[in-house]
Amino acid sequence: MRIFTASLATETNTFSPVPTDRSSFEAAFYAPPGQHPDTPTLCSSPIPILRRRGRAEGFEVVEGTACWAEPAGLIRQDAYESLRDEILSQLDAAMPVDAVVLGLHGAMVAQGYDDPEGDLLDRVRARVGPDVLVAAEFDPHSHLTERRVKALDLFAAFLEFPHTDFEERGEHVVDLALRTLRGEIRPVVSSYDCRMIDIFPTSREPMRGLVDRVRALQGTDRILSISLIHGFMAGDVPEMGSRVVVVSDDDRPAGDRLAAELGAELFAMRGRAAMPILELEPGMDAVAEAVQRAERRPVVVSDIWDNPGGGVAGDGTHLLRALLARGHRSIGVATIWDPVAVTFAHAAGVGASLRMRIGGKCSDASGEPIDADVVVQAIVEEGWQSFRNSRVTLGRAAVVRFAGTEVDVVLITSRTQTYEPDIFTNLGVDFAGKEILLVKSTNHFHAGFAPIAADILYIAAPSTYPTNPATTPYRKMLRPIWPRIEDPFA
Repeated sequence: MRIFTASLATETNTFSPVPTDRSSFEAAFYAPPGQHPDTPTLCSSPIPILRRRGRAEGFEVVEGTACWAEPAGLIRQDAYESLRDEILSQLDAAMPVDAVVLGLHGAMVAQGYDDPEGDLLDRVRARVGPDVLVAAEFDPHSHLTERRVKALDLFAAFLEFPHTDFEERGEHVVDLALRTLRGEIRPVVSSYDCRMIDIFPTSREPMRGLVDRVRALQGTDRILSISLIHGFMAGDVPEMGSRVVVVSDDDRPAGDRLAAELGAELFAMRGRAAMPILELEPGMDAVAEAVQRAERRPVVVSDIWDNPGGGVAGDGTHLLRALLARGHRSIGVATIWDPVAVTFAHAAGVGASLRMRIGGKCSDASGEPIDADVVVQAIVEEGWQSFRNSRVTLGRAAVVRFAGTEVDVVLITSRTQTYEPDIFTNLGVDFAGKEILLVKSTNHFHAGFAPIAADILYIAAPSTYPTNPATTPYRKMLRPIWPRIEDPFA
């Protein structure tokens, strides 16, 4: 048995002013064939899983390139095509193969390509023919197109948001692929269009209960796998929206029925699944109240829309400025993307005092820069944080403290959202001693920070993320979906 595996992934915010080129992939994560670390990235877990299982079970694995770019705006056409063709040429050299297993995201958009994953999968299928198994793992914040469904024999998405199960679901996809190759199962894919877009955190009800039920259904009554595709509202593509996928063991009627049943249940959650989100000024009152009543530190505040994981710059200053204006002087900030400020901090050195302009550089939505006297607390050539078993780069990084305060700001050059508290401790910041931790993340921070937080608040400040799909000026997404249409099934 011979299996080819590779990964090409990013999440594209088509409204973001931050472009994506090939160097964006090379700076975030790029592993040539055979050089993928034993620990996975968010979208490449099939590669180290297949490597490990191939050694243990005696089948051959041919590894192609694995790469990931931090979410941003449109991918340059030549960047996508060069990475796609690199992987396809590796597949050509590996032929003949019994299966192709890919790690994808599902929300890529490139210049000239509304559906790059569909384009890649079509080309893979054309090379291997109809009888070779083609499987993939996806992020649930993706666009499930009919083109992909036709090209794939089986696939699954992470179930959790935050995506704490990306490695578990990679193992799930690999296991289904191996069982298929051994003739134990015959996967058939069913999907259901929920005609909606919303936010579905699994860290709270009602989504928590639905995901738990989905997990219990898998492996019963010939149901092999279930995935809940949340969709990605910042991607202006024709098939943007929420869907349900059921993979059955050669039982399409049962798969279709279950997909429709779960899809109706997901649709019924519309408008009530998201975490409570406070507007900026009322949010400041809520933060002050949370700090006052907290029996321990810290209170965690999510700058929910200035989240690099959603493709924005992550250099917004609105929320930090508002906290400072309210007199808060014990804050840990993770992070502000500001390569210029990082360069100045490195040039000045640890312990240096200087006047620094921070953030507010990418667009007018970022807010005005903050000018402050700072003391450089730490500088590193390659900062990092954890996300489960994955290691996420911060690039060249620094920590600066606003003079006369306990406000420590983590400055980074490789845009990334905040995942785990070690983003602070790796740089010498005592997060447990802060009144407030200000993090730029929608919900992926929750699993790491909930155990140490006195309280968690989500606050909406201006950014380049489209937060209201009812009024977002989509040009390509023209299907009737909720909340643009109250009853899209009418």
